[in-house]
Amino acid sequence: MRAVLKNAVLWGIGGLLYCLLEVLFRSRTHWSMMIVGGVCFLLCGMINEYYPWDMPMLEQMTLSAIVITSIEFCSGVVLNLWCKLNVWDYSNIPMNLFGQICAPFAAAWFILSGAAIVLDDYLRYWLFEEEKPQYQWRGKWILPKKN
Repeated sequence: MRAVLKNAVLWGIGGLLYCLLEVLFRSRTHWSMMIVGGVCFLLCGMINEYYPWDMPMLEQMTLSAIVITSIEFCSGVVLNLWCKLNVWDYSNIPMNLFGQICAPFAAAWFILSGAAIVLDDYLRYWLFEEEKPQYQWRGKWILPKKN
């Protein structure tokens, strides 16, 4: 039961933060972005739950960007193409796929995923008394390794 609550809290925080980012940068959001943003945040945070702490941050960010872009594509196909909700359209952005994903946003997800990973780790530490976060950039520790 505790794991369900923890995941619900992290999903909710991630979803709300994503909606806030959309409002700040696009001046609008859609209710579906709460769901999609929360799922992305939760999955990015789970990476180091299944991989060891010594996984370099660049690898975590790359994997997170792939996860986010994949979820964005799948949800875009459902929300925008099938349901015709027109939540977003990247058709005018270079290197897009069906207007649902594009290279510039994949790069943005890479950068934002670093913040999401760190935030998730510290929320788990502060709220759920999990292990204190520790990170490697590329083989060298960013923060002191816990003994």
